[in-house]
Amino acid sequence: MAHSLKSHTDADRHNRPDLSSDAVRTAKEDLAACFRMTARNGFEEGICNHFSAVVPGHDDLFIVNPYGYAFRELTASKLLVCDFHGTVIEGEGEPEATAFYIHAEIHRRLPRAKVAFHTHMPYATALSMTEGAPLIWAGQTALKFYGRTAVDENYNGLALGHQEGARIAAAAGDADIVFLKHHGVLVLAPTIAEAWDDLYYLERAAQVQVLAMSTGREVLPVDPAIAEAAYRQMREGDPESAQAHLAAIRRQLDVEEPQYRH
Repeated sequence: MAHSLKSHTDADRHNRPDLSSDAVRTAKEDLAACFRMTARNGFEEGICNHFSAVVPGHDDLFIVNPYGYAFRELTASKLLVCDFHGTVIEGEGEPEATAFYIHAEIHRRLPRAKVAFHTHMPYATALSMTEGAPLIWAGQTALKFYGRTAVDENYNGLALGHQEGARIAAAAGDADIVFLKHHGVLVLAPTIAEAWDDLYYLERAAQVQVLAMSTGREVLPVDPAIAEAAYRQMREGDPESAQAHLAAIRRQLDVEEPQYRH
């Protein structure tokens, strides 16, 4: 299912920018932690899913996972740095092809999206396959995403060209969460912590909704005025809460899987 990108690796890398800053190292460690915890939660699918983050201080470069690795195998040093033309600036290997075509266009066309997480996590993906709006504003956790979602209705096969990434970016618009019909989900955020937080709670919201729907009883949405108010309550302090959430998973991994940092 996955496709390797035949990237334009610069063998000499004589014009390589300085990527040795603490901010870049922290971003790689944070991403590696998210990969590991995503695997622990069963949110990934084989070697097909991908996360990216714009390199701190370099808006024309992004960090992404290399082709051929399961999320649970990834470490900070295994992650690649690529430009928007497919050149691998740092790291060994190449990105998965759909990862490059989706993430390069997302970061190029949506500067607000410093981070993009794409998965086929089961419950959210299941809702992308159903009729109508994927999320029902019925569970409290779902209200975190009230007014923040979009749906890419035009599934067109694998994203193996820039035009597919451009189309997905256009479908995203101002949304933070994009349900890709028949495909999966895309989470866009200004920070790695907020992307992780949204990814985790999105799947939890989807899981609860699928369980409620499986009873065969009507799922009752929250009154829109209350849903809006609850959303605003949840969004207050959300960046700080997300940072605490990321710190919590890093503490767990520091004890149980410290190799993610290397």
